Amino acid sequence: MPTTYETGVPAAPDLPEVPAAAAGPAACAGPRTAPSRRRVLRGLTATAGAAGLAVLGAGPAPAAGSGPGRPGRPLRVLVATNEPWGTYHVKPLLAEAGRRGVRLTQLVPDTSGVQPGDPVPVATPQAAPRADLLVVTGAGDWPLECLARFPRLPVAAGSLAYLGPQQAPGARLLRPRLRAVTSSSPAEARAFGGYLGVRRRIRVVGSPQTDTLPDHRPEPGLVLVLTSVTHPDGTGGAAPGTELLLAAAGKLRAAGKRILVGLHPREDPKLWDAYEISDVPSLQAAARAEAAVGIPGTVFPLVAAVGVPLVGVTGAGLTVPDYLLAVCSSTIDDPAEAVPAVASARLPAPDVLADAVGPIGGSAARLLEVWRHTAHPGHPHDGR
Repeated sequence: MPTTYETGVPAAPDLPEVPAAAAGPAACAGPRTAPSRRRVLRGLTATAGAAGLAVLGAGPAPAAGSGPGRPGRPLRVLVATNEPWGTYHVKPLLAEAGRRGVRLTQLVPDTSGVQPGDPVPVATPQAAPRADLLVVTGAGDWPLECLARFPRLPVAAGSLAYLGPQQAPGARLLRPRLRAVTSSSPAEARAFGGYLGVRRRIRVVGSPQTDTLPDHRPEPGLVLVLTSVTHPDGTGGAAPGTELLLAAAGKLRAAGKRILVGLHPREDPKLWDAYEISDVPSLQAAARAEAAVGIPGTVFPLVAAVGVPLVGVTGAGLTVPDYLLAVCSSTIDDPAEAVPAVASARLPAPDVLADAVGPIGGSAARLLEVWRHTAHPGHPHDGR
């Protein structure tokens, strides 16, 4: 599987684009032949080793702990996200960064939004440590402010969470500084390329969350409910559809299903206290579920990769990239449709899933290796 993608150009034959017929909610409906999880993962995992070689057009990634240029000095990376206090985007990278000696620091406006005990190192721009690279996950207000604060640092953009394909107003300020762009999958790369307004190479590295993909051991009658964020806050926005999803969960429980709620990190748990709330992240919770229903988001393709078929809840006003809908067995906009939709839910076709998920295994290592090459760490930057 190629691990680069030229935005605006058709994907290579062995990484087909999501068919137009599968791109919208109407096309998601209807029965499919369900591929086995083993078959799907075999195809995705087989590409991971090659990806480590091809992503930079160079040799194999160095062993964990290899120095980023000058011996004894680790790679130092500052990260600015569209959700300023959204450290959950960086957390999946910590284990591999620790093994490689990479120092990650997430930039935050202040520490008011940081939860006690959060393992992700944070700093304000004024107190940030010296760095070799600035990574932005979008062209929102906070990444652009950080871009201006560190005018001498090389910049990489990475889509650690989904963004729509419409070009962001601030993307024009970001493009001249970009030295590398990464994405989790070919489908996400197409959307991210549109968001940034770039037609350059986007390096597909996979999602770090899938480096520890759980085995699927479904419990009879268990349905995972995947929330979005109901109320916007200082960290980020919200998505419509919570009332519809709550009503759908009620219909499923009345039909005898057990409900397990996978909360978005910023969702208000009080809205869901009538149900069991998972004490592990949604991707890990998916291992227990026969099916999942929820508001389409970044985790949807990853849950499908576990082997869990998805039903998307698409309330009025919801706008998400087509590839998040393409991995759904069906979409619903009426709670009464929830029970039959879950009963008939099937996994997406292997090519659709591969397009949306990207390579599985070693993704954090590939991403950090792209950052290492981008930073040119043999030439330290003050960044101020």
